[in-house]
Amino acid sequence: MTENKSTNPLTDVSFSSLGLNPKILTGLDSAKFTHCTPIQALTLPLALDGNDVAGQAQTGTGKTAAFLLVIFNQLLKQRSDNYGKNPRSLVVAPTRELAIQIHKDALSLGADTGLRTALAYGGVDYEKQRQTIQDGVDILIGTPGRLIDYFKQKVYNLRHTEVVVLDEADRMFDLGFIDDIRFLLRRMPAPAKRQSLLFSATLSHRVMELAYEHMNSPETMKVEAENVTADHVEQKVFYPANDEKLPLLIGLMRELGEYHSMVFTNTRAAADKVGRTLNANGISAAVISGRVRQEQRQKLLKRFHDGDIPVLVATDVAARGLHIPDVTHVFNFDLPQDAPDYVHRIGRTARLGAKGAAISFACEDYAFHLPEIEEYIGYSIEMDSASAELMPEITIPPPPKRSKPHGKKGNRGRSGRRNQGRSGRR
Repeated sequence: MTENKSTNPLTDVSFSSLGLNPKILTGLDSAKFTHCTPIQALTLPLALDGNDVAGQAQTGTGKTAAFLLVIFNQLLKQRSDNYGKNPRSLVVAPTRELAIQIHKDALSLGADTGLRTALAYGGVDYEKQRQTIQDGVDILIGTPGRLIDYFKQKVYNLRHTEVVVLDEADRMFDLGFIDDIRFLLRRMPAPAKRQSLLFSATLSHRVMELAYEHMNSPETMKVEAENVTADHVEQKVFYPANDEKLPLLIGLMRELGEYHSMVFTNTRAAADKVGRTLNANGISAAVISGRVRQEQRQKLLKRFHDGDIPVLVATDVAARGLHIPDVTHVFNFDLPQDAPDYVHRIGRTARLGAKGAAISFACEDYAFHLPEIEEYIGYSIEMDSASAELMPEITIPPPPKRSKPHGKKGNRGRSGRRNQGRSGRR
């Protein structure tokens, strides 16, 4: 196992020194990528030689580009039409947002490669995604449920897989996808006949057990930062009463003046209330949660990414996989109930060496999670107190009226839920 302690966002290793295909270097030049991040510098030389790699690094350190470059380089070694329509590389991500972001990066970095890339994730475009895959694809990126759905319908097969990537492997376990992952891996060529890459924020015992079971003698590469959290995040914690949280949030945001902030809550109901209250008090905010349709969620994320919306309120559905530049502040309106989620949330700011701030509210309901978080990150978070100016009088909008259902109620099973049909969990 190789470890590298680093606080520098870039290394002296240039992409041009790695022997990459010229078509890949063109994409890197267009993205203005010249030198490797620490995790890229550690993993790329080994992976480009065909070795299996299990890589660990903090979120926002360039893991996606690392495995995409390996995929591109391998697939460009021989003509893709030798393999017909089935994918030669499969990238599995735990969330829709992460799958979409990987696909976006693949299209950008691989623009000159001529490789066909497709997405498979739930919530939108079922037939469109299916047709795209049927038409032929070199690199298939998706979430486990939708990938298995199309596989079982024989839309594609995995017999020609040359490179498989498991991204955010620890999250796969958290979300209960591990049986789905094993299902997919067992339909591919044997580990010795394909290359396998695994990337994760943490390489826990259960993640490494999966690696040793389904990979070919993987090299373990870790970039160990001095802290679990990003080095350039200024962290503070306030101790408001429950009814002080909304005034304090608005007071802090007004004091900031200019901001590009994310606010995290633990529940959809809290996210909705925070979003309504911010808008009612003159702060433009959008809300994404499991309640928001996927198509609408992507539109809101794009508007936030482009700076049209200054504040994004989210549940943990958005804590991983989002590459949004220039997020200045992360607010933990609710302290997360799992310590690793704190790290992933505040990792939305201070990406690739930039500076950022994380402000947390240890309220009556969630303050007891703070000791676990501090133990996990290895230090105490600086405590701050709110002055009267930070607790303004605010407008609390009434909850939205629930619309009554119209027409037929649909076919419901014994649980009372609508039958999901063939699509299942995606």
